[in-house]
Amino acid sequence: MSIRAAKASDRTGEADLHGRPAAKMRRRGACPALAAPMQTGDGLLVRLRPVGGALTLSQFANLARSAAAHGNGILEITARGNLQIRGLRAETVGQVAADIDAAGITVPDGPVIETSPLHGIDPEEISDPAAMEMALRSTLRDQLASPQLAPKLSLVVDGGGSFGLSALSADIRVVAQSHTDWLVAINGDGETAMPIAIGPPEAAISTVGEILSLLAILGQGRRARGIDPALLRARFPAMDGIQLNPSRAAGMPLAGSHRLADGKIILGVRPEFGQMRASDLIALLDLAKARGATAIRLAPGRGFFLIGLSADTVPAMQVAAGGHGFSTQPGENTEYIAACAGAGACGSAFYETRTLARRLIAATPALFDGSLTLHLSGCAKGCAHARPALTLTGSAEGYGLILNGLAADQPDERIAGGRIDFAIERLARSIEDNKDAGESTAACLTRLGATGVSKALRQE
Repeated sequence: MSIRAAKASDRTGEADLHGRPAAKMRRRGACPALAAPMQTGDGLLVRLRPVGGALTLSQFANLARSAAAHGNGILEITARGNLQIRGLRAETVGQVAADIDAAGITVPDGPVIETSPLHGIDPEEISDPAAMEMALRSTLRDQLASPQLAPKLSLVVDGGGSFGLSALSADIRVVAQSHTDWLVAINGDGETAMPIAIGPPEAAISTVGEILSLLAILGQGRRARGIDPALLRARFPAMDGIQLNPSRAAGMPLAGSHRLADGKIILGVRPEFGQMRASDLIALLDLAKARGATAIRLAPGRGFFLIGLSADTVPAMQVAAGGHGFSTQPGENTEYIAACAGAGACGSAFYETRTLARRLIAATPALFDGSLTLHLSGCAKGCAHARPALTLTGSAEGYGLILNGLAADQPDERIAGGRIDFAIERLARSIEDNKDAGESTAACLTRLGATGVSKALRQE
């Protein structure tokens, strides 16, 4: 559940898509700022996305200090690049809100709009998604604030470039096709979403407004997948004739040192499994600031980019980051594991997800060839991963193994608590023994199916 409301002083100085001063944006105030915290097993959780996913190093450090003072000191970056603060209490939510306001962090009203993380600094960007976000919020303010919209309604504005958002699914996608034209599509990612309209910024914004109107009419928190295709074609008769540009790849990996086309260096940083302690984050930010970093960009993939480092400072920064529990190298096995907070951090969880993850990385390297995601969910809620995956769900009876599904799905195999290490090692061994030449782990698991996996787990 996202934080939805924002009050307090105005933000100025932004420009719209044509260089004109944009409408003022309200900044989150002290009370009642965190309007919809979510109850979890370790207290209240708040999720926020600063405008453009951008923070200064000081702002990020202030958030970490607030998380330590008023929560349990744990911060998370989600798969979609949003920030979470855990372990709050009813009486401390307002204090965090006051800290957010005092830090000058702008959290817009209405649904989260996710933008390309390198907007404005990537020379390969097709068009500016931050300006499009501002224009959408300014023009469609009342519609975006409608209580008829689903609380988790997702909007993506993808400007393209080195780190695109084609892998990110959304109810509504606004994707740059050229410097002048934007595509509007619904219900899917860059490959699967249904194109609705294409045209200049004003036309794209109008189309988003019409989709929001349809969703409000449907009511009851309906999502884009609930819109009747016949109704869409009646409203947008030209949609079937849209000619799309060839799909662009998602671009660079998150973790690692990257040189942009203009020679600028950015460093992608991933907290282990997307979770970090406030003390580690503050230490990392202090080091980054001392080495010349100037800004933070939150990014999909449970991490963030450090902006402003010079090339000669990057190696030492990578070593220092590793010492505080952050990954700065691409392709590490932790990238392929989605783990929730787990027992010890969440009262709903039945096992320590991160402890098990580390054991599995050490014992079962065959699982981590990059072809699948291993979802370790402490309970059946599945907070860490909303897509089908190789899933291990905790329960009072032990574990449920789901070959390709969600944490709430019926398990393909049940495993007693004391046998989990043995069972996963047997599964990895079976994959190694049965893989055809060139076959991926995901393809091998699909071929083995529930019967083959069950047989492997029951062998002594």
